Amino acid sequence: MEVKIELTGQVMTAYLSGEIDHHSIRPVREEIDRFAEGAIPKLLLLDFTDVTFMDSSGIGLVMGRYKLLKSMGGEVKVTNPTPHIKKVMHLAGLDRLAVIEDKEGKS
Repeated sequence: MEVKIELTGQVMTAYLSGEIDHHSIRPVREEIDRFAEGAIPKLLLLDFTDVTFMDSSGIGLVMGRYKLLKSMGGEVKVTNPTPHIKKVMHLAGLDRLAVIEDKEGKS
């Protein structure tokens, strides 16, 4: 699991890649949080384009970043999840916390 982070104005984008599981999530979560705490973005985009697998750790990743950004007055948007990951996110209720937008731009 890797993350590449970019900041454009008040929009922070975290490009996630690989497998999101309980073995790999901690350093990624810490890197996103550290960057967000320094930048204080208004919007955090979690880009799932290159995520090949996600267990419940991915749900925790989104929920935790939602709480962090909300405390800063910002919001979270999930972009480009695979159909399977998008379905898991909807079943977990993440669509009540963050917009989940697939590759076609559909929520």
